[in-house]
Amino acid sequence: MVTFLLWLILLVLCAPLAILAIVLYPIVWLVLLPFRLLGIAVDGILSLIRSIFLLPARLLQRI
Repeated sequence: MVTFLLWLILLVLCAPLAILAIVLYPIVWLVLLPFRLLGIAVDGILSLIRSIFLLPARLLQRI
């Protein structure tokens, strides 16, 4: 009987959290999407700058 009551308490506590997580996950994903795209763009720009600075060293290594 105690185990059954513990399962009921778990159901009462966790079911609303699970439903809330299912509802909020797409909203949070959409909110964070611009930051993810910004991170990809910044990473690309920094890689371009790094390759421009390292180009003379690469050219000198081939000689």
